[in-house]
Amino acid sequence: MIGRRTGRALLAGVLLLTLLAAGCGVRPSAVIIGRPPISGPAQGTWLYLLAQGELVLVLRPAAMDPSPADALALLAAGPQENERGQGFTSDVPAGLGPVTVTEGSQSGDLTVRTNAAAQTLSAHGADQIICTTVAAAAQVNAANTATTVTIVGPDGSRGPRPCPIR
Repeated sequence: MIGRRTGRALLAGVLLLTLLAAGCGVRPSAVIIGRPPISGPAQGTWLYLLAQGELVLVLRPAAMDPSPADALALLAAGPQENERGQGFTSDVPAGLGPVTVTEGSQSGDLTVRTNAAAQTLSAHGADQIICTTVAAAAQVNAANTATTVTIVGPDGSRGPRPCPIR
């Protein structure tokens, strides 16, 4: 009788281990890069880069919060080596600057003036500029309620458009 109980317990244990070893059926996937949590003051500059074709908010360490024009200069310089290693890319052309950012004609609007063509920017590149401008303006002045950005280049203007990520 003890032998049957021991055999059944051993069989039950082996079945349990087999089920645990088989896993839950979830297949492995590629690394999914998310946005860092936004909470409290952060020392650095928020830039919108691309990861797998999606806008991603990245904190670039800096000694102080730069102006929106400074943030756009960092964006135009492209991802840093460590950011490229994490799979970040950018559609913003290197020839974006010099850039000026001013308040637009309507309340809540910002205008980005650049030497680069505004009309030929890719949709992702324009979104990177728009979202980085809005984030930098809010970071410098917490009371800034910029909601749309117009990009003006030598070939005309693009926008006003809001950042598609909120």
